[in-house]
Amino acid sequence: MSSSFFMKASQKPKLRKTGKNATVSKRKGDGDSGGKVKSKKLNSKYNEEISSDSETESPVVGKKRQSKNEHEYDETPQEKKLRLAKLYLSQLKEEEENKDEDKSFETELIAGRLQDEVLEQKGKLQRLIAKDLLPPDASEIRLLRGHKLPITCLAISPDDKYIFSAAKDCSIIKWDVESGKKLSVIPGGRKGTEDRHVGHTAHILCMSITSDGKYLATGDMNKLIMIWEAETCKYVYKFTGHKGPVSGVSFRKGTHDLYSASHDRSVKVWNVDENAYVETLFGHQDAIMGLDSLSRERCVTAGGRDRSVRVWKIAEESQLVFHGHEGSIDCVQLINEEHMVTGADDGSVCLWSVNKKKPLSTVKQAHGCHGDAGLEQPHWVAAVAALQNSDVVASGASGCSSNSQVQLWKCGQNYRGLEPLFSVPLVGFVNSLKFSHSGHFLVAGVGQEHRLGRWWRQKEARNGVCIIPLKRKPPSQEEASLDN
Repeated sequence: MSSSFFMKASQKPKLRKTGKNATVSKRKGDGDSGGKVKSKKLNSKYNEEISSDSETESPVVGKKRQSKNEHEYDETPQEKKLRLAKLYLSQLKEEEENKDEDKSFETELIAGRLQDEVLEQKGKLQRLIAKDLLPPDASEIRLLRGHKLPITCLAISPDDKYIFSAAKDCSIIKWDVESGKKLSVIPGGRKGTEDRHVGHTAHILCMSITSDGKYLATGDMNKLIMIWEAETCKYVYKFTGHKGPVSGVSFRKGTHDLYSASHDRSVKVWNVDENAYVETLFGHQDAIMGLDSLSRERCVTAGGRDRSVRVWKIAEESQLVFHGHEGSIDCVQLINEEHMVTGADDGSVCLWSVNKKKPLSTVKQAHGCHGDAGLEQPHWVAAVAALQNSDVVASGASGCSSNSQVQLWKCGQNYRGLEPLFSVPLVGFVNSLKFSHSGHFLVAGVGQEHRLGRWWRQKEARNGVCIIPLKRKPPSQEEASLDN
């Protein structure tokens, strides 16, 4: 081989770039075949295409790799374990702190609730809410109409969603509080249809609902007590045994034990779960006009014209007798286990303690008088209600004049004294009153006649259920800051 070949082959070929690719230029005069083969082999080594991407690396990728490499090299496995362990410990510490806060908050709530329950059982719990109540506007009072005759009694479900009302037309209506619509109607029957009619065929005088909202009990002039499913208004059972009109029924709170009172001067105890009669208690000297109970195994009754209030201790088989009204005691309501409020036809409202034989406080002519000059008569107090474990009670007046009203009262400290808060004017006889369990509204059963007779009649009155909202003052800035 000539020396020129080695010289040509050994020389480095010149690269010429065009666009993205670079090609190798050939020298002229390479005519030797063997040289051509070798030169092709050599040229193929340098004729490979070179991508511009491979010449310079992307800056983003480079940074990622650099950061990754730095992270890998900056943190050793032991350091990584230590970092993760510290992070885990901080998370555990934070969770435990949150748990401790929740536990302390729950403990405070439970302690407060237990304290309230102890005070409630002792009859010493008194929530002071009267100072915050505001009188409602007339436009805010709703009237639910559905009964043909005067309303005689009311009951409110434990969740305050439903109202049950009964009337002289022997019917029972279940109302939705929010919408004011009728959900169920149990029609009344005519006299003489007792054998074939499912329901009452005489004036309904009283009703009560269990604290779990399962059963509704109603009593009528035909000496009957009927039990209904409160949710469906389906008939369940009938209790017979009283020898006079049933004037009061009340379920013991937290149970399905039922107490009933009658014009036959007796109090009876029933067990609704077993559909059974338990016992009869005697003591009143005249027809019993009203009855109430709470969670203790006892009930209170208003003795009408015998002018006595009695507390019946069922387990001890004993009774406490109280005197104070000058007229017939027509209604009674427990405020808590130790205190109660009563109303009479002499127009007076009395506040009692079970530890005192005489009233703690008496307001005479609580609703004023009616009649001609010199012949004035006080408005009868036909209904009373109490917001349980609070300092608020209410009374409803009945009389021949059209200026009937619902009066709200504030109980003094330790239930000594009654102060008027405000009155809500209504047209008609206020035959029944019930506070909602939340205290957000008061329900009044109004009619053209008294629930027990037809001594007077107000034609301008409407038979219906009045829902009276109980508005409250907004909390002051100091109270809000204390709460926060």
